[in-house]
Parts: sequence; structure tokens; C-alpha cells
Amino acid sequence: MRDRQPPRDAARQRPAPHTGDDAAGAPPASSLPVLGRRENIPEPAGGSADTGVVGRLTSTVERLRSELDQARAEADGRALVELAKGILVERLGYGPADASRQLEDLAGQSKLSVLELAADLVNQASQDRIAGVAREFVAAAGEPPVGLRLRSAETGMLRADDVQAVAKAALEHALTPLGAQAVAIWAANADQSLTLAGSAGFAEQEASLWRHVPPGVPTPARQALIARAATSYESLTAAGLPSIGQRAITGGRLAVPAGLGGRITGVIEICWPDALPQQSQSLQRQFETLAELCATALESRPPAGSDPAGATETAELLELVHGLPDPCLVLRPVFDASDLPTDYLIKHINPGFVDFAGRPRSAIIGARLLEAYPLAAEAGGLFEKVEHVLATGESFRSPAMTLSTLVDGVTLSTEAAVDISRHGSHVVVLLRTQDGTARVANLLQHAQRLGRIGGFEENLRTGEIAWNETLLDLYGLTLGADPISIERLADYAHPDDEHAIARFLRTLLHHRRPASTAFRLKRADGIARHIRVVAEPVIGAEERLLAVRGAYQDVSAQHWTEVALAATRDQLAHTEQQSAERNRLALQLQHAIMPPSRGPLDLHGLRVAVRYRPAEKDHLVGGDWYDAAALPTGQVLLCVGDVAGHGIDAATGMVALRNALRGLAATGAGPAQLLAWLNSVTHHLTDSVTATAVCALYDPPSRLLRWARAGHLPPLLLREGVASELPAVEGILLGAIDQAQYGEGEIRMKPGDTLMMYTDGLIERRDRSLQESLDDLLTSAQTPGQSEELAELEHRLDHLLRYSSADTDDDTCLIGVKVC
Repeated sequence: MRDRQPPRDAARQRPAPHTGDDAAGAPPASSLPVLGRRENIPEPAGGSADTGVVGRLTSTVERLRSELDQARAEADGRALVELAKGILVERLGYGPADASRQLEDLAGQSKLSVLELAADLVNQASQDRIAGVAREFVAAAGEPPVGLRLRSAETGMLRADDVQAVAKAALEHALTPLGAQAVAIWAANADQSLTLAGSAGFAEQEASLWRHVPPGVPTPARQALIARAATSYESLTAAGLPSIGQRAITGGRLAVPAGLGGRITGVIEICWPDALPQQSQSLQRQFETLAELCATALESRPPAGSDPAGATETAELLELVHGLPDPCLVLRPVFDASDLPTDYLIKHINPGFVDFAGRPRSAIIGARLLEAYPLAAEAGGLFEKVEHVLATGESFRSPAMTLSTLVDGVTLSTEAAVDISRHGSHVVVLLRTQDGTARVANLLQHAQRLGRIGGFEENLRTGEIAWNETLLDLYGLTLGADPISIERLADYAHPDDEHAIARFLRTLLHHRRPASTAFRLKRADGIARHIRVVAEPVIGAEERLLAVRGAYQDVSAQHWTEVALAATRDQLAHTEQQSAERNRLALQLQHAIMPPSRGPLDLHGLRVAVRYRPAEKDHLVGGDWYDAAALPTGQVLLCVGDVAGHGIDAATGMVALRNALRGLAATGAGPAQLLAWLNSVTHHLTDSVTATAVCALYDPPSRLLRWARAGHLPPLLLREGVASELPAVEGILLGAIDQAQYGEGEIRMKPGDTLMMYTDGLIERRDRSLQESLDDLLTSAQTPGQSEELAELEHRLDHLLRYSSADTDDDTCLIGVKVC
């Protein structure tokens, strides 16, 4: 593909012809043509007037270009000399004038030019890669100008405005002395194409033809990228590879990958008219140093022309992403030696982006995708989808995708709608969280404010201290006030806390371990605060302590709360002791009246067995009660009840109702009338007690059973192996109203019938309805008992208690009556 070169670059890219000028690069002043003087404008032999004018203009343009190149070279040299003067000023304490004279004197004594001496001084002071290459070359070849050439090239390349000027500086200062004729600097693109970012020594038309090299063209620069190493060719023609200047410069070629930090961003291609120079180790180091300088230029400067390749497209993409309200990531692929994407650099995040794990934006931008979200590498995860979109160009959309990451070893996940699309060499990932985690993460900043947590970070190397507004407020400082170093923590604390602060600082700064402590802060306005500080060290290379960071929290409210709690702790312990004593008395009272287990009774042809199961927890002593007694009338009283509540009040209420019912039953009244009287007793003679009860009277001669209930569960009748509820009769619970009427039912019992009366603790469950629990009880009651007659009734009661599905931890009372 051919790109049109902007007209304003034509003059800059045309190679300057050799004019035979002196070393300064310009002819003597007397030989310069004077405009307006005809005698100083030579006419070309045999040419017309028009041809003479064109020739004169061409000569003027060439001369001005030569002067411009020479001025640039002199400026580069002056920059190097000024850098050396600065070293003398800094190291020896000279003034600017003294440093200039000293530099000239030293140059004269060492028989070097001022420029060469300046390069040596910079090499000795910097001790960088260029200085190392220069020392190696001097040791191997004894040729000291190499340091000057590389340092001059560095100065020119750093002062260059764009990569085109960088290429010219590299050719003029470093490569021409090595016999090179031209140089090209290629930028490597994400789609595996190459862009000519800058060149020198080629014709203008040739450079425009090679402005863009599509993927797959096997040029020397492409081969160097594939190999990720310098690639040389003794003859470009013999190698048969296409490249810039292939017709005019057919000699040796050397392509060196240019990269920084393990990431290759381009290639520098050096061209010789003849064979390659002998590739010594020192010479290879020079080329690698130049490639590193070119990589710096590719990272920080635009290619030749007004706009870098794809820069407009990238700017438009970032502008579009910037306006999106949803969180958005712009990813740039990172390729391996085989030009396959291994990861994606998070190049940009829009203002709406909030990390769902609550991490700051600075921790996400500039990181790689698998560094920020390592769990994205799971099969079918985000990384796989991004890779597919980059390879195929097909957009990906998912209404619900799980995103996960690891924060301090803890997995945090969220669900989001994800849109992934490719835009040129970049991939855009749009996230719309479904559960509001982005909004919640955004509220973490407000949580710090509400929790009065102030964050800080202190650079121990530079002394720079960063505090947030909350921390300034904790110390009573205004916004913009100077923060206080953590080493001065004791100056603002109560004297009694000095030792605790000393241990905190020793652990943090000397042992370099995370530490925390609490102290009393003394503010300038006289207000005292109880503060807890937590901090951790930041360790750099070679185990150097670089900084400390952490947080202060105002725990004054917590402190005074603890003081108040401590003041009432004794009173609370005394109250707990009293409560335990009341529970113990209630349990003793309950057991005295109704032992947990009781043997069977024979009452006028009835066999009666009772089972009582108290609550598992002592403080839940309940009010369940039962009674089975022969009355003076010859009837048998059977009753069971449940007083609402727990504790000693419920136990005493149970005693009162049980005794009152037994006394009322001696009158000979029926069960409905007995419950009506017992309701009045409950309403008037007890302190806000309510209860449920079922009361039955059995007449032995007729085997007639009459019964009534007050809000209680109906009894069960087991006849011929089938269990059923007795017919429902109406009746409100005891104590609810003053006067109440109760219905009454009756059934004639048969020999072998079994009647079961129980409290709700036998069947109640929190996860099912009462009817479902009753159905389960009927099924359990029909289970055959033991074959022995005497053990059959008790076995059934034990079976019902053992397989009860109740889960309310309430006490339970169960009466079984069998007609003999």
C-alpha cells in the first residue's frame, strides 16, 4: 500500500547532496551569493534565462538545507557541551563561566576537542548503556570517538521533534561513521503490519512508497520481529527480500528489534552500500543501544508527518469511549515471539468505570488484563472472548456473564452484561453490572468518610506525604495544611501512649512488618480523640523501605461505648444470676407438680399413661400441664393445657389453672361449663395469663366421653388401628375475654379404643402448616405398638415423642387413655 506524503515534509526528507563545504558545513561568508546582484548568480552554460532561474533557486534550496542540517548538528553538539558544563557545576561547584573555561583547559591538556571531552565527561557521569558500549569499544579497538558518536546521536535523538528527525540524528552522528548510507525506523502495529515512522538517506519518493507494509510481507524488519533478535544480510539482493531502497542500496542490511521493558515496539533497519562491517561484539552493542533510543522515540514521539498511523483513529475511539456512561475498558494486545496475543494491556478506562472489586482506577489502568483479572483466563471466560473478537472481528455480546477476580486471595465475583468489539488494533470491552456492584464500589469512598477512616501514604525517600480529607479533619487541620510525618506521631499523642507508639514504629520502620496501635490524639484545638492507626511498609528492590501507607480511624465513640459497657458489666452479671435463679425455681416448681415421666394409672376401667418432655433450654421452662383424676361423682377427669409464655410466670400460671380446674370439676358440671368457669378464673384472678386447654369427662358405666376445648388442638382417637381427630367444637382460648361460651362434644368409647391428648410442642414446625403437622401425627399414631398389652400404650406414647418432627424447642405434654 502506498500513502501520500504530505507536501510540507518534502523538503525535510530529501537527502542533502555533498557540496564540498568546509568542516563547519557552510561556505565562507565572501562566497555566499548576494541576492539582487546579477554577477553573483551564475548562468548555466547554454541554458535559457528561465533555466537559469530554476537552477539558482535549486542551488539556494540545497544550500539552505545544508545550513539547516549543519545548524542542527551544531545544536546537538552545543547541547552535549552544555550537559558537560552542568556536570562540572554540579560535581565541582563551578559557576557557568568557570565551568566553560575549565572544559576548554581540560580539552587542551588532553589534546581532545571540546566536544569529545564533553562526551567523555557525560559517559563517566552517567554510567549508562552508552558509556558501557564506549568503554568496551575503546578496550577492543582503541577508537575513542565512538563515545562521542553515540552521545551525540543520543543528544540529537532526544532533542528531535519526531521520529523522522530521530532517524536523521542516528544516521548523521552514529551510522555514517560506520559506513552506513541510510536508516529506516519501523513501528510494529498490533495487526502485524509495519509503519515507516522515520527514515534518512532514502529518496523522498522511495520513503513514500514504503510508508506502510502490510502483514505477511517478508522484509528484513519483519524477519527481525519474528526472530526477536538482530537479523543481518550480507546483500539485500542476494537475500531476495523486499525492503525500502532495494534498488538504490543493494548492499548489506541489519535489522535490530527496538523495545523497552521486554516489549518490542519497532525495528531499526540500517543499510550499507557495500558489504556489512564485521559484526564484533562491541559493534553489536552499539546497534542495540541505538535500537533502544529508537524505541524510546517510538514510545514518546509521533512518526514523520502530522499524524501517526492510526493516531486519529485511536483518538476518536478514546473520545467515543470517554462519553459512554457504562464502565468500559480499551485493551491493546500484547504479542509474543510468534506474533500471537499473550495478554492485553488495559490502555484506557472511561470515567464511568468502577472496578467491581472496589480497587482504585490507578490499579487497573496500565495493568494487563490477566494481572488485573486473573480469573478471566478460565475456559469460556472474558480472556477467551476478547481473543476471539480480536482474531475474527466478530462482536461478542452476553446478557449475563460472570466476572471474577482475586483480591488478597479472596475471590470476588459479579454478573454483568458484556459487549466486546474490535476497533482497529484495539478491543473495547463494555460492562453493565447487573447487581449494582459498580455502584456499591463507588460508595466505598463514602464508607471511609462515614467510618471516619483517614488514609495516608508517606514516601520515605522524598519525604512526600499524602493525606485524604478525612485524615486532615481527624487532626483538626484545614484542607491544604501540611500533613504530619508518621515518625512524629508521638508529638501529637498523650504521653502515656509513648511506649505503644514506639513499639508500633519499631515494628513498622525497623522490622518492616505491618503494625497497628491505639493512642489518644491531642489536637491543637484541645479536643482529644481516641485513634487507631494501621500501617504497612512498601518494600522495593534490594529490600529497601520505600514508603509506608495505612489508615487512621476515629474510635472515640467505640471507646466511650466500651467504658459504658464496663460500668454496667457488674449489674448485668447480677441480672443474669437472678434470671438463672428464677429459671431454676420455675423448673423445680414444674417438676414438683408434673414429673417428666409417670407410670400408668388404672382409673375405673381406663389405663392412663403420661409423657412430659421439658424444653431443652432451661430458660424456656414452659406452662404445659395435664391432669387425670377420679372425681367424687365416679367420673374420670382428663385434661391437658398450655399457658402462653415461658419462665416462672408461666409455671405459676400453670399451677393456678391446674388446681382451679380440679376444684371446679368436683361440682359435677360438664366439660363446657368447667372451661367457662376456668376462663373467668384466668381472666380475673391471674396477671394477664392466657392459655389453651382441652377438658374431658369419662363416665365408666356408659363409656361416654364428653369433651370441650379452649383454643386447643383436638384429641386423637385410635380405633381398630385407624387414627382420627375428634369432631371439632368451638371454644376461645382462656383469659382472652370476660365471659365465654364453649361447645361440647361426646363420643361413646369401645373396649380397645385409645384417646390421645397433647400440647402443640409435639407437632409445631416453623417450615410447614399446622394441618401438615397434624397429618404427620395421624400417620405416626397408626404405627402398630408392641404386642404385649401392658407395654402397648406407653410404647405408643414413646413412639410419638421419639419420631416427633417438631422444631420449636417447646415443652411437650402427652396423655394416652386406653379403654380396657
